[in-house]
Amino acid sequence: MSGDGDAIETVDVVVVGGGPAGATAATDLARKGRKVVMLDREGRIKPCGGAIPPRAMKDFDIPESCLVSKVKGARVISPSGRIVDMPILSGYVGMVDRKDFDPWLRTRAAEAGADWKAAIFEDFERDHDGTAVIVYRPQTEGDNAPVRRIRARAVIGADGARSAIAKTQVPGGATRPMVVAYHEIVRAPEPGEVPGYEPERCDVWYDGTISPDFYGWVFPHGETVSIGMGTEKKGVDLRAATNDLRRRTGLDKVETLRREGAPIPLRPLKVWDNGKDVVLAGDAAGVVAPSSGEGIYYAMVGGRLAGEAVDAMLRTGESSHLADARKRFMKEHGRVFWILGLLQDFWYTNDKRRERFVSICQDPDVQRLTWEAYMNKALVKTSPLAHVRIFFKDLAHLLGLVKP
Repeated sequence: MSGDGDAIETVDVVVVGGGPAGATAATDLARKGRKVVMLDREGRIKPCGGAIPPRAMKDFDIPESCLVSKVKGARVISPSGRIVDMPILSGYVGMVDRKDFDPWLRTRAAEAGADWKAAIFEDFERDHDGTAVIVYRPQTEGDNAPVRRIRARAVIGADGARSAIAKTQVPGGATRPMVVAYHEIVRAPEPGEVPGYEPERCDVWYDGTISPDFYGWVFPHGETVSIGMGTEKKGVDLRAATNDLRRRTGLDKVETLRREGAPIPLRPLKVWDNGKDVVLAGDAAGVVAPSSGEGIYYAMVGGRLAGEAVDAMLRTGESSHLADARKRFMKEHGRVFWILGLLQDFWYTNDKRRERFVSICQDPDVQRLTWEAYMNKALVKTSPLAHVRIFFKDLAHLLGLVKP
């Protein structure tokens, strides 16, 4: 418990974490006139492929100037080396580098009126009247800086997969399945320097020697490239697997600029709030799409919904509004997450199934519906016959009636 509550500043909302989820929540709340403090640790770069689908750019006013490249298609590679090209027939997927994109989001939040503090979250306390008190250490004052305290009518925990807010304040927040992701940012090859590299194409490797239960990737970032992999299994040497992928793609020949690793949650938590004054968003809430590991768009959606839930709570005094964030997210995206979870649990199990999965990706209906669903963030309902064809093709693969 903190000391004299009257001596501590009180704000409407403290947002712990300034990534896509936290910065979005802080921006939206500040624009609504709420007094917002956003805490974010400086010097932390999230390992991330960096994909920004068109819907994200539209829904969250992301200008093309934030993009480091535009992807016009993907290539998937099977354990046997089979290569399947999946071109985007209309449009593109934008790519960002989190090193630059996250600060841009935080700057936008500050320009909207949020008080952005470079700080390390230390503790969550309660004042004598039950008000939440966030304890933090300013980074601008050095390692020996004294802690500061701030009272908050509401708290948004957007502090990542290992969220301290989730662990201590939300039921079930202390345990969750995770993939550990690791990537290396390398200098993009000059034209012709690395045969097979295309600056407008993502490569996805479904190969158990790279990842036994997820995938490896090569994602273009303009002047740089993100190359890495992820796994839920213990004991896998992530750096050795990434080095192997670099060797196999020829990217071992180019300069390494930085290395990053972090956990990625596999499933949304069953509860996102404490029923009083705390709600989670982004990785803290577990909103990373199974199968693909995509998180930026879903984090920003979660941040917006958390902000709207908090605003409703502050406006009405009804803490039950905090649960609306998860209810609304799952209503719109829960079915997609469920389907992607089934896909990952089945097709990523072993190399035999991965081989069949890549074979399915050759189908034009699969490619078209996959890109339409990805770019628009909704299941495609306009092609019922295509869905029927895909169902029977999948069934044939499951029964082993066709060769992979």
